[in-house]
Formats: sequence, C-alpha cells, structure tokens
Amino acid sequence: MNNVNVQLAKIEKPMIFNDVAATYLTDETMNERKQKVLENMASEGFDALVIYADKEHGGNFEYLTGFIPRFEEALLVLYSHGACTLILGNENLKMAKVSRIENQLVHSPLFSLPNQPMDNEARLETIFESIGLAEKNKIGVVGWKMFTTNESDNSEYFDLPYFIIQALLTSKNPQAVLENAAHLFIRGDKGARTVNNANEIAHYEYGANLSSNCILKAMDAVGLEVTEAMLGNILTADGQTNTVVTIAATGQRFEYANVYPTHKTVKLGDPLSLTTAFKGGLSSRTGFVIENESQLPENQKDYLDRVAKPYYKAVATWLETIKIGMAGDELYQTIELVFPKTNYHWHLNPGHLVSDEEWMSSPIYAGSNEKLKSGMILQIDIIPSIAGYTGVSAEECVALADEKLQNQLQTEYPELWKRIAARKAYIKEVLNIELSEDIIPLSNTVGYLRPFYLAKDHAFHCE
Repeated sequence: MNNVNVQLAKIEKPMIFNDVAATYLTDETMNERKQKVLENMASEGFDALVIYADKEHGGNFEYLTGFIPRFEEALLVLYSHGACTLILGNENLKMAKVSRIENQLVHSPLFSLPNQPMDNEARLETIFESIGLAEKNKIGVVGWKMFTTNESDNSEYFDLPYFIIQALLTSKNPQAVLENAAHLFIRGDKGARTVNNANEIAHYEYGANLSSNCILKAMDAVGLEVTEAMLGNILTADGQTNTVVTIAATGQRFEYANVYPTHKTVKLGDPLSLTTAFKGGLSSRTGFVIENESQLPENQKDYLDRVAKPYYKAVATWLETIKIGMAGDELYQTIELVFPKTNYHWHLNPGHLVSDEEWMSSPIYAGSNEKLKSGMILQIDIIPSIAGYTGVSAEECVALADEKLQNQLQTEYPELWKRIAARKAYIKEVLNIELSEDIIPLSNTVGYLRPFYLAKDHAFHCE
C-alpha cells in the first residue's frame, strides 16, 4: 500500500440489498454456544457462572438464552454440569418458556420496576442458597465488561449492581472464590462469543446489511435545509433496535450536551457525521456538506491531503493486510506504520470485535499476541483527531472466514453468498482495493467513502 495513490473520482455507488430477511439461530447453534461456554468453565475450574443482563448489558446473557430482559434485570446461573437457573422479574417471567436454553425458573421481584408488586419476595441471598450456589467452590460473575487494567487484579472487578454482588458475597461459602469471568465469553484468544459459525454469520449479516443500506440512503438524502431528524429517520430501519446512539449531527456537535439528532438544518460547508448500527454491524461516515474542494473552510483547504486521503489509505491497508492467524499486534503496527499516531492522533484500537453489541472486545492492540481467527466479525474503527480539522470516518464490518467456512456459507446460505460475492467484486474492481482473501464483507459500503456529501457520485478509490 505504500505506493498506492488515493484519488477522489467519479465512481459508481455500491449496490444495496433491500428486504433481506433475518436468519434465525438454529437449535444446533444454541447448543454449540452452551457447550463452548461449559468447556471454557471447565478449563478454569468454575463450578458455576452468574450471568447478568439488563437492556443495555445483555449480550452474554442473550448469547445463551436468545433474549434480553426488557425493562428489568435478570440473572442466568449456569452450572458446570450444564443445568441452568433463570432468575427473572415480574415482566420477564413469560420469557423462561421461550428461552433457547432449558432452565429452572425462579421469580425475584427485586429485578422489577419500582412500586411493582413484590409477590414471592425473597432475599437474593436466600435465592442463591436455594439454588446451590452456597455449595460451590469457584463462582464466575459475568456482566458485560472484561477489565484489562495493568495495575489491578482484573478478576476482582465486578460490573454488576452492588446489591447482587453483596448477596453473592454474603451467601457463598467463606472459602469459595468469586471472580469476574466475562473473559470466558468475550476475550479474543478464548471467549466463546468471539468466533462465529456459518449460521451465526448469516444471522449477524442481517444487521450489517441493514446498517449499510441506511448509511448509503442517508448520504444520498443529504442536502441543504434537510434536518438532522430527517436523516436520523433514514438511519433506522425494519423496526430494529440500534446498538449505538444514532448520529446525525451537522455543524457544531454536542450543543447543550445533546447527543441525539435534532431539527437543526444542514448548511453548506457544515461538517456532518452519520452513524447507525444494528446487531452485527455498524456504518459511520464523516465529511463536509460541500460539492468540491474549493468550498472547504479557509483553514482546512488541505483537508483531503492532510486528513481524508491518509485515512482512506489506512482503511485500504487494513482491508488488504488482515488475515487469519495474524497476531493483533501485527495489524496494529501495520496501521501505525501507514497512519502514525504522532501525526493523526488516533488512540483506540484500529478494529474490534462485533456481535450483539457494537463493541464486544478487541484482539487488536499494542503488544497483542491474540490471533485473528476464522469466524471473527470485526469493525474497521480508526479514528483520527487532528487539531483544527474535521474528522473522517468510513467504519464498516467484515468477517474473517477460512476456505472451509466460506464453502459452508456458499452451500448453506446461497443468497447470502451472492451478496458477499457482489461486495467483494465492488471493493476489488471499483475501489481497486486488493481485498484479503480471508475477508467476507458483511455490509455493502465497506471501503466506500465520500468526503464531500453533495458530490454524490464522487468517492475515493485507489490507483
């Protein structure tokens, strides 16, 4: 990529695929998920896991149950021998019958909303004792967060509500160990959730396809006097819940500490950010509401050469370099080489894992020996921050797939494979990016970046 010349030129837009139906997770997949977690438990001697969920932090719970507890909190207790107990509040009791994992149901109105009936009230300590946790020697606590500090014992950090942790500490055997065990689900080198089978990739492609459809339609809708709210409406689809706050922000951002689309109108020369995400994929763009370089602000006339083109080169390098078996640090250092932090001031991971949530964890960090694996779903996420300049963004999601997994997808999901083939052809033939053979694009707009929103037929490509 060092000799690649990034050019802004008139090129065709990527195609989009409308009315793509969601793919359900099969019973076989759900059983495979449970087995992976049980094997991880056994490898570290856990007798039980206490897995927490609320509406915002339900990914690890949903991985096994298939649902999140709307309105309330919930616990899934998974024992090393495979049995499960669901502890649910008033409004989620009905979900136990449809849960994808066989379970014993325990009602705890402590997880219900304030002032709801407290029928069947029992102390959490009593519940934990009644379901056998007091007899266990090593209990793992799983919220949503795996802590990765350098100066603390990460196993002793818990991200669950205090009343739950207090009840666990009070009810457990005094000699029993209580540890954070989120890594069994999300750590790149071990986590059960970090590698997806063909059914899971087909399941998550639905959201990636949807987000990229929305972002392209929103970019096409950008015009003078269009409101943020109008763009925000386009960034939602199919009645699906977004996995991030929808961004449609023109001009100065965060006025009055607001992070949501408003009825502010788009003006000529505005910087504009657009982001949407659904399970399995995020799409994000940042640029200027102008037609050509002459309309750039006086203090940013070199915006293309200073910010946008180097960024696009980094994205293209990412897409060409990544491969199965690569250590996370190798990809990290590759981006550092072509897009040095000292010049472009990015400081997060240049890519991370995606699943039911937008950011699960990342094997891509300085010094990482974690290997990139077939079945991982990754988001390209390189965020430059250069003083005095508007940012730039072309975040999208791809999966890594070896020959076996690609063959499975082609055989089991032929319509999905047609979409993947069309996306790969566009990236290679129109954008001139030599896409890694290990990549299968899950969204339609991978590598597609218009720095100027009003030049709707112009985008970057490589020469």
